[in-house]
Amino acid sequence: MIAVTGATGNVGQPLVRALAAAGQPVTALSRRTPAQGELPAGVGHRQVDLTAPEELRAALDGAEALFLLPAPDLLGPGGRPYDLVGAAKAAGVRRVVLLSSQAAGTRPDTASHEPLRMFEAAVRESGVDWTVLRGAGFASNAFAWAESVRTARTVAAPFADVALPVVDPADIAAAAAVVLCDAGHSGRTYEVTGPVPVSPREQAAAIGEALGEPLRFVELDRDEARSGMLRFMPEAVADGTLDILGEPLPEERRVSPDTEALLGRPARPFAAWVARNAAAFR
Repeated sequence: MIAVTGATGNVGQPLVRALAAAGQPVTALSRRTPAQGELPAGVGHRQVDLTAPEELRAALDGAEALFLLPAPDLLGPGGRPYDLVGAAKAAGVRRVVLLSSQAAGTRPDTASHEPLRMFEAAVRESGVDWTVLRGAGFASNAFAWAESVRTARTVAAPFADVALPVVDPADIAAAAAVVLCDAGHSGRTYEVTGPVPVSPREQAAAIGEALGEPLRFVELDRDEARSGMLRFMPEAVADGTLDILGEPLPEERRVSPDTEALLGRPARPFAAWVARNAAAFR
Protein backbone atom coordinates (compact mmCIF):
# COMPACT_ATOMS: atom_id res chain seq x y z
CA MET A 1 0.00 0.00 0.00
CA ILE A 2 1.10 3.56 -0.76
CA ALA A 3 0.21 6.33 1.70
CA VAL A 4 -0.05 9.91 0.45
CA THR A 5 0.19 12.88 2.82
CA GLY A 6 -1.42 16.17 1.84
CA ALA A 7 -3.96 14.10 -0.06
CA THR A 8 -6.52 16.91 -0.35
CA GLY A 9 -4.03 19.44 -1.76
CA ASN A 10 -2.82 20.60 -5.18
CA VAL A 11 -0.29 17.77 -5.47
CA GLY A 12 -1.85 15.12 -3.24
CA GLN A 13 -5.23 14.96 -4.96
CA PRO A 14 -3.93 14.26 -8.48
CA LEU A 15 -1.32 11.88 -7.05
CA VAL A 16 -3.98 9.82 -5.28
CA ARG A 17 -6.01 9.71 -8.51
CA ALA A 18 -2.97 8.68 -10.57
CA LEU A 19 -2.04 5.88 -8.18
CA ALA A 20 -5.61 4.62 -7.99
CA ALA A 21 -5.90 4.69 -11.79
CA ALA A 22 -2.69 2.64 -11.99
CA GLY A 23 -4.28 -0.01 -9.78
CA GLN A 24 -2.12 0.74 -6.75
CA PRO A 25 -3.67 0.30 -3.31
CA VAL A 26 -3.50 3.77 -1.80
CA THR A 27 -4.48 5.45 1.45
CA ALA A 28 -5.05 9.20 1.54
CA LEU A 29 -3.74 11.06 4.59
CA SER A 30 -4.76 14.61 5.39
CA ARG A 31 -5.56 16.91 8.26
CA ARG A 32 -9.06 17.63 7.06
CA THR A 33 -11.80 15.23 6.03
CA PRO A 34 -12.17 15.15 2.23
CA ALA A 35 -15.38 16.42 0.72
CA GLN A 36 -17.62 13.94 -1.06
CA GLY A 37 -16.11 13.02 -4.42
CA GLU A 38 -12.76 14.60 -3.61
CA LEU A 39 -11.04 11.20 -3.56
CA PRO A 40 -11.56 8.34 -6.02
CA ALA A 41 -13.97 5.58 -5.10
CA GLY A 42 -12.31 2.84 -3.12
CA VAL A 43 -9.53 5.00 -1.70
CA GLY A 44 -9.39 4.94 2.07
CA HIS A 45 -8.74 8.04 4.14
CA ARG A 46 -7.08 8.54 7.50
CA GLN A 47 -7.08 11.86 9.28
CA VAL A 48 -3.64 12.74 10.63
CA ASP A 49 -1.80 15.77 11.97
CA LEU A 50 1.82 15.55 10.86
CA THR A 51 2.96 17.78 13.69
CA ALA A 52 2.27 14.70 15.85
CA PRO A 53 4.56 11.91 14.54
CA GLU A 54 2.80 9.32 16.71
CA GLU A 55 -0.39 9.97 14.68
CA LEU A 56 1.52 9.32 11.47
CA ARG A 57 2.86 6.01 12.74
CA ALA A 58 -0.65 4.80 13.54
CA ALA A 59 -2.01 6.02 10.19
CA LEU A 60 0.67 4.14 8.25
CA ASP A 61 -0.37 0.68 9.39
CA GLY A 62 0.03 -1.57 6.36
CA ALA A 63 1.83 1.01 4.19
CA GLU A 64 4.99 0.03 2.34
CA ALA A 65 5.62 3.39 0.65
CA LEU A 66 5.00 7.00 1.67
CA PHE A 67 4.71 10.26 -0.23
CA LEU A 68 5.77 12.93 2.24
CA LEU A 69 4.74 16.52 1.59
CA PRO A 70 5.92 18.88 4.36
CA ALA A 71 3.12 21.39 4.88
CA PRO A 72 4.11 24.97 5.79
CA ASP A 73 3.60 24.40 9.50
CA LEU A 74 6.13 21.55 9.34
CA LEU A 75 8.80 23.95 8.14
CA GLY A 76 9.31 25.50 11.56
CA PRO A 77 10.37 24.42 15.03
CA GLY A 78 7.48 21.94 15.29
CA GLY A 79 8.31 20.14 12.05
CA ARG A 80 10.39 17.32 13.60
CA PRO A 81 11.53 15.76 10.30
CA TYR A 82 13.61 13.03 11.92
CA ASP A 83 10.72 12.05 14.17
CA LEU A 84 8.30 11.92 11.23
CA VAL A 85 10.58 9.81 9.07
CA GLY A 86 11.42 7.64 12.07
CA ALA A 87 7.71 7.09 12.70
CA ALA A 88 7.25 6.01 9.09
CA LYS A 89 10.13 3.55 9.34
CA ALA A 90 8.81 2.18 12.63
CA ALA A 91 5.42 1.63 10.98
CA GLY A 92 7.05 -0.59 8.36
CA VAL A 93 7.41 1.87 5.49
CA ARG A 94 10.26 0.78 3.23
CA ARG A 95 10.27 3.62 0.72
CA VAL A 96 9.77 7.39 1.09
CA VAL A 97 9.30 9.93 -1.71
CA LEU A 98 9.81 13.46 -0.38
CA LEU A 99 8.56 16.60 -2.08
CA SER A 100 11.19 19.28 -1.47
CA SER A 101 12.05 22.53 -3.23
CA GLN A 102 14.49 23.36 -5.99
CA ALA A 103 15.99 26.02 -3.71
CA ALA A 104 17.03 23.36 -1.19
CA GLY A 105 19.71 22.51 -3.74
CA THR A 106 20.37 25.82 -5.46
CA ARG A 107 20.67 27.86 -2.26
CA PRO A 108 22.20 25.48 0.29
CA ASP A 109 23.16 28.19 2.79
CA THR A 110 19.91 30.14 3.01
CA ALA A 111 17.84 30.12 6.19
CA SER A 112 14.58 30.11 4.22
CA HIS A 113 15.03 26.53 2.99
CA GLU A 114 16.90 25.02 5.91
CA PRO A 115 13.79 23.10 7.12
CA LEU A 116 13.46 21.36 3.75
CA ARG A 117 17.15 20.50 3.78
CA MET A 118 16.53 18.89 7.18
CA PHE A 119 13.71 16.81 5.72
CA GLU A 120 16.00 15.74 2.89
CA ALA A 121 18.69 14.76 5.38
CA ALA A 122 16.17 12.83 7.45
CA VAL A 123 15.03 10.66 4.53
CA ARG A 124 18.57 10.11 3.23
CA GLU A 125 19.78 9.02 6.65
CA SER A 126 16.73 6.90 7.47
CA GLY A 127 17.93 3.59 6.12
CA VAL A 128 14.83 3.19 3.90
CA ASP A 129 14.77 3.58 0.14
CA TRP A 130 14.21 7.23 -0.76
CA THR A 131 13.68 9.60 -3.66
CA VAL A 132 13.61 13.40 -3.46
CA LEU A 133 11.62 15.54 -5.87
CA ARG A 134 12.67 19.19 -5.86
CA GLY A 135 9.89 21.27 -7.34
CA ALA A 136 10.19 24.68 -8.95
CA GLY A 137 7.67 27.37 -8.03
CA PHE A 138 4.11 26.12 -8.35
CA ALA A 139 1.79 27.42 -11.07
CA SER A 140 -0.93 27.24 -8.42
CA ASN A 141 0.70 30.13 -6.55
CA ALA A 142 -1.27 32.23 -9.03
CA PHE A 143 -4.38 31.44 -6.97
CA ALA A 144 -3.15 34.29 -4.76
CA TRP A 145 -4.32 36.63 -7.52
CA ALA A 146 -7.77 35.08 -7.87
CA GLU A 147 -9.69 37.58 -5.74
CA SER A 148 -8.14 40.66 -7.36
CA VAL A 149 -8.76 39.19 -10.80
CA ARG A 150 -12.40 38.41 -9.98
CA THR A 151 -13.13 41.78 -8.40
CA ALA A 152 -10.89 44.20 -10.33
CA ARG A 153 -9.40 42.28 -13.27
CA THR A 154 -5.99 43.16 -11.81
CA VAL A 155 -2.82 41.24 -11.00
CA ALA A 156 -0.27 42.81 -8.64
CA ALA A 157 3.14 41.17 -8.32
CA PRO A 158 6.82 42.06 -8.03
CA PHE A 159 9.53 41.47 -10.65
CA ALA A 160 7.09 41.65 -13.55
CA ASP A 161 9.44 40.45 -16.26
CA VAL A 162 11.63 37.94 -14.42
CA ALA A 163 10.77 34.55 -15.87
CA LEU A 164 11.00 31.22 -14.04
CA PRO A 165 9.93 27.70 -15.14
CA VAL A 166 6.93 27.36 -12.80
CA VAL A 167 5.55 23.84 -12.64
CA ASP A 168 2.01 22.51 -12.77
CA PRO A 169 1.35 20.66 -9.49
CA ALA A 170 -0.29 17.91 -11.54
CA ASP A 171 3.09 17.25 -13.17
CA ILE A 172 4.71 16.94 -9.75
CA ALA A 173 2.00 14.44 -8.87
CA ALA A 174 2.62 12.52 -12.09
CA ALA A 175 6.37 12.43 -11.38
CA ALA A 176 5.69 11.24 -7.82
CA ALA A 177 3.44 8.46 -9.14
CA VAL A 178 6.24 7.27 -11.42
CA VAL A 179 8.85 7.05 -8.68
CA LEU A 180 6.41 5.54 -6.16
CA CYS A 181 5.49 2.77 -8.59
CA ASP A 182 9.05 2.03 -9.73
CA ALA A 183 11.72 1.19 -7.18
CA GLY A 184 14.41 1.94 -9.78
CA HIS A 185 14.42 5.59 -8.68
CA SER A 186 15.74 4.85 -5.19
CA GLY A 187 18.55 7.13 -4.04
CA ARG A 188 17.87 9.74 -6.74
CA THR A 189 17.11 13.46 -6.52
CA TYR A 190 15.13 15.02 -9.36
CA GLU A 191 14.25 18.60 -10.22
CA VAL A 192 10.72 19.04 -11.56
CA THR A 193 10.05 22.26 -13.49
CA GLY A 194 7.72 23.61 -16.13
CA PRO A 195 8.61 23.51 -19.85
CA VAL A 196 9.60 27.18 -20.29
CA PRO A 197 10.32 30.14 -18.03
CA VAL A 198 7.30 32.43 -17.67
CA SER A 199 7.18 35.84 -16.02
CA PRO A 200 4.43 37.23 -13.77
CA ARG A 201 3.36 39.57 -16.56
CA GLU A 202 3.10 36.62 -18.95
CA GLN A 203 1.17 34.63 -16.37
CA ALA A 204 -1.31 37.48 -16.01
CA ALA A 205 -1.68 37.60 -19.79
CA ALA A 206 -2.40 33.87 -19.89
CA ILE A 207 -5.12 34.25 -17.25
CA GLY A 208 -6.64 37.15 -19.19
CA GLU A 209 -6.63 35.11 -22.38
CA ALA A 210 -8.43 32.26 -20.63
CA LEU A 211 -11.04 34.74 -19.36
CA GLY A 212 -11.40 36.41 -22.72
CA GLU A 213 -10.38 39.87 -21.54
CA PRO A 214 -7.06 41.55 -20.71
CA LEU A 215 -5.99 42.09 -17.13
CA ARG A 216 -4.31 45.14 -15.66
CA PHE A 217 -0.83 44.38 -14.30
CA VAL A 218 0.52 46.37 -11.35
CA GLU A 219 4.17 45.85 -10.53
CA LEU A 220 4.92 45.92 -6.80
CA ASP A 221 8.29 46.92 -5.46
CA ARG A 222 10.10 44.47 -3.19
CA ASP A 223 9.00 46.17 0.04
CA GLU A 224 5.35 46.16 -1.01
CA ALA A 225 5.52 42.50 -1.93
CA ARG A 226 7.34 41.61 1.29
CA SER A 227 4.73 43.37 3.40
CA GLY A 228 2.00 41.26 1.85
CA MET A 229 3.93 38.01 2.17
CA LEU A 230 4.66 38.56 5.86
CA ARG A 231 0.96 38.20 6.55
CA PHE A 232 1.20 34.46 5.92
CA MET A 233 4.88 33.42 6.04
CA PRO A 234 7.93 33.95 8.27
CA GLU A 235 10.44 36.68 7.46
CA ALA A 236 13.18 34.27 6.37
CA VAL A 237 10.83 32.50 3.96
CA ALA A 238 9.53 35.77 2.51
CA ASP A 239 13.04 37.11 1.99
CA GLY A 240 14.28 33.87 0.48
CA THR A 241 11.32 33.67 -1.86
CA LEU A 242 11.79 37.26 -3.02
CA ASP A 243 15.47 36.59 -3.67
CA ILE A 244 14.51 33.75 -6.00
CA LEU A 245 11.74 35.71 -7.72
CA GLY A 246 13.83 38.83 -8.19
CA GLU A 247 17.36 37.52 -8.71
CA PRO A 248 17.12 33.89 -9.74
CA LEU A 249 20.32 31.92 -10.19
CA PRO A 250 20.99 30.44 -13.64
CA GLU A 251 20.04 26.96 -12.41
CA GLU A 252 16.72 28.35 -11.13
CA ARG A 253 15.92 29.69 -14.60
CA ARG A 254 16.86 26.38 -16.22
CA VAL A 255 14.24 23.96 -17.51
CA SER A 256 15.10 20.64 -15.93
CA PRO A 257 15.31 17.59 -18.23
CA ASP A 258 14.18 15.42 -15.31
CA THR A 259 10.50 16.25 -15.79
CA GLU A 260 10.25 14.95 -19.35
CA ALA A 261 12.51 12.00 -18.53
CA LEU A 262 10.22 10.92 -15.70
CA LEU A 263 6.92 11.61 -17.45
CA GLY A 264 7.80 10.53 -20.97
CA ARG A 265 6.30 13.78 -22.26
CA PRO A 266 6.99 17.51 -21.97
CA ALA A 267 5.83 19.30 -18.86
CA ARG A 268 2.52 21.14 -19.08
CA PRO A 269 2.77 24.88 -19.79
CA PHE A 270 1.35 27.50 -17.43
CA ALA A 271 -1.49 28.16 -19.88
CA ALA A 272 -2.67 24.55 -19.49
CA TRP A 273 -2.85 24.98 -15.72
CA VAL A 274 -4.86 28.20 -16.22
CA ALA A 275 -7.26 26.48 -18.63
CA ARG A 276 -8.06 23.82 -16.00
CA ASN A 277 -8.49 26.38 -13.22
CA ALA A 278 -10.04 29.35 -15.04
CA ALA A 279 -13.20 29.13 -12.95
CA ALA A 280 -11.27 30.34 -9.90
CA PHE A 281 -10.59 33.65 -11.66
CA ARG A 282 -14.02 34.34 -13.18
